[in-house]
Amino acid sequence: MRRALGSLRCCLALLLLLLPPAARGSPALPAGTAAARGTDHATCKNRPLDLVFIIDSSRSVRTEEFEKVKVFLSEMIDTLDVGERATRVAVMNYASTVKVEFPLRTYFDKASMKEAVSHIEPLSAGTMTGLAIQTAMDEVFTEEMGTRPASFNIPKVVIIVTDGRPQDQVQDVAARAQAAGIEIYAVGVDRADMQSLRMMASEPLDEHVFYVETYGVIEKLTSKFRETFCAVNMCMLGTHDCQQVCMSSGGSYVCDCYEGYALNPDKRTCSAVDMCAPGRHDCGQVCVSNNGSYSCECYEGYALNPDKKTCSAMDMCAPGKHDCAQICLSSDGSYTCDCYEGYTLNADKKTCSAVDMCAPGRHDCEQVCVRDDLFYTCDCYQGYTLNLDKKTCSRATTSSLVTTEESCKCEAIAALQDSVTLHLEALSTK
Repeated sequence: MRRALGSLRCCLALLLLLLPPAARGSPALPAGTAAARGTDHATCKNRPLDLVFIIDSSRSVRTEEFEKVKVFLSEMIDTLDVGERATRVAVMNYASTVKVEFPLRTYFDKASMKEAVSHIEPLSAGTMTGLAIQTAMDEVFTEEMGTRPASFNIPKVVIIVTDGRPQDQVQDVAARAQAAGIEIYAVGVDRADMQSLRMMASEPLDEHVFYVETYGVIEKLTSKFRETFCAVNMCMLGTHDCQQVCMSSGGSYVCDCYEGYALNPDKRTCSAVDMCAPGRHDCGQVCVSNNGSYSCECYEGYALNPDKKTCSAMDMCAPGKHDCAQICLSSDGSYTCDCYEGYTLNADKKTCSAVDMCAPGRHDCEQVCVRDDLFYTCDCYQGYTLNLDKKTCSRATTSSLVTTEESCKCEAIAALQDSVTLHLEALSTK
């Protein structure tokens, strides 16, 4: 019997666990609790922001109070939908000077941001709030530092946390920031000057000015800011038809494209932008489009400079770059071949052949041109002699001068010949 009762109790306990809370008599969770709005948390994401925290670390902020500010920053980061295509966060620290602890382009995950926040040290000294706002405009809200282009329609937001009165002018610089599209929230702590907070904050003031009595309760503002920044993220519901990027906007959404792509007229699909179209690139010579991006190249005979944009003419006559047999002439990124004196360029425009220096029109010999490799000498026909100019010729002349001895010999020979002739004639008559 005891064993049967035990089994019955086990069965009843299992049955109670399977029943819904209302059936078990358990009270339902309040509608506002995190569990009750679990579905809302899944779809209620922070709309993308370019968010900059500007925190006062002047002498009036004690060390333990500054630590509370850092806790507040970390908890705020936890509530945000952080990411490269979601909310980007930057943190600035100011007193008499301003320090950008990290810009919008540095971190895209919560862990890295919170780690960086934990290492922030106070600057002490004065309270130059106007200078801090101006620095945010000049050095943080720039595309180089991670601010997204105006065409993305990403809100630019500043949250200033201070406990004192600014020691410089804030009204004019805050007005310029707001005119530039920057929304400013002012959080005053303890001794903060309310009038100054209202001067720097955006309208409506009752939604942009906050005050807490001590740094010990500043964390209470975390939920307030979450409600302010939270919007139903239509892109998380899975009902959009954007091809590339979905951007939730006030209960609706718009489609966007990755860099290098443009939204088509249907406002949903994207096409690669011809990045090599005139005015879109900064290549010096050749632009090569590549799936929404581009790279620069150069014409033949030119080399790409280290800036990857401009080109410089190459020395085409450097060893190994040309195929000229004798002389290479560089000419604005190209080259031509030439030959040494006494040679002529062949039809292939590369190799050379020795010139026939005795060809008509190439020499100045009057009678005979004698070729000698790349040179020539002049000569004369038989009966002529070369003149001293080594070019022209003159007819050769025989000498008429005969010595007395030679004359006598000639006469004796002649007399002997005559005597022999007469003797032969006499013999013939007999």
